[in-house]
Amino acid sequence: MSGFHKRRSSKMQEIYHGDCLEIMKGLKDNSVDMIYLDPPFFTNKKHSLSSKDRKSHYSFNDIWDSHKSYAEFILARLIEGKRILKDTGSIFIHCDKCANHILRFVGEEVFGEENFLSEIIWFYKRWSNSSNNLTPNHQNILFFSKTKEYTFNKIYTEYSETTNIDQILQKRSRDIHGKAIYARDVDGSIISSDEKKGVPLNDVWEIPFLNPKAKERTGYPTQKPILLLDRIIEISTNEGDIVLDPFCGSGTTLVAAKLKDRKFVGIDISKDAVDLTESRLETLVKTESALLNKGRLSYINADEKSLAILSGLDILPVHRNAGIDAILKRNYLSKPVPIRVQREYETLSEAVGKLSIAAKRKSAEIAFLVAINTVQDLFDFKIDDCIIKVINSPALEINATIEQSLVNKLLNTDILTRTG
Repeated sequence: MSGFHKRRSSKMQEIYHGDCLEIMKGLKDNSVDMIYLDPPFFTNKKHSLSSKDRKSHYSFNDIWDSHKSYAEFILARLIEGKRILKDTGSIFIHCDKCANHILRFVGEEVFGEENFLSEIIWFYKRWSNSSNNLTPNHQNILFFSKTKEYTFNKIYTEYSETTNIDQILQKRSRDIHGKAIYARDVDGSIISSDEKKGVPLNDVWEIPFLNPKAKERTGYPTQKPILLLDRIIEISTNEGDIVLDPFCGSGTTLVAAKLKDRKFVGIDISKDAVDLTESRLETLVKTESALLNKGRLSYINADEKSLAILSGLDILPVHRNAGIDAILKRNYLSKPVPIRVQREYETLSEAVGKLSIAAKRKSAEIAFLVAINTVQDLFDFKIDDCIIKVINSPALEINATIEQSLVNKLLNTDILTRTG
């Protein structure tokens, strides 16, 4: 592998400075588990940007003579990529509208139409578009495997806010006509679903674009968020696998691989890019996304305060239901476990009544009400529904304990005074 310089090599954490084609030719057959290819986008522009402190300036040319020259450039590198991929490996080719058609065609020529798995849409929201056109708010990632025996780890996401709770709780089957119906037992009763995992990840990924103040932002043009590479690495590799990025740029792929305990090989023709990558690997910085952590609509239909009280439980928030705030992901006696948090304006009997009605409709064997206040009913209240278990919220429990301790202390003081 002449014409390159290895900058880092430690337990298969390698960074090369040079032309990725020449360096890939020197890598062994069937040696890499996944390739993330983020090549020039065929924009026919020079891209440049500076770091936040203006001390570093990065740039690269994305100018081509023709579609043919660009396609040939990509083809040569995909051929080498296929050779070094393991039979269980896959490749993700990042692009946008400028070269999506070229990369799809060349990718299918190399890997075969039958091994084209998905076109992932990376969707994000950015600033408004002043041109007379639609705002470009997505990029494309072409997902190919080398063979049909590729590594794929399923990821599950939260149910949609518009999903009916019965669709989550009740098992589905098909009738003689192939139509989806709710499964029933021999007595005609609806069968509860198994443990709820969520919805399998689809091919439209809403992951925020790095904003100018993001901690991980370096100032490198075309830098991708770690969260995007996190997801790609998670679905296509396992711990200890080797990830290759032939156009590593600012090093995001390598940082994500290191954070997820993967080995990596990075290549870039720019010395500045390699220097930046090495510095990021020394001090790992990752920006979390409130959008991904909380969900765009999670606070619109679900009660925010109630969900906060239930934090720490493995639950599914329930929307558009007056009696249930959440259900546990695990079942009890093959039935769902509803949970409700008492509202500030509710008496205990009112809260129990709403939960009781909703729980019975879902055939629950047990349900939990979290009490948050001591608002009294006009008459003595007794829980007749044996499936409802009332527990105090941490705040109510702490306050009640303090109040009782004070009462006990006053009583003890009074007794001592009287006996003295």
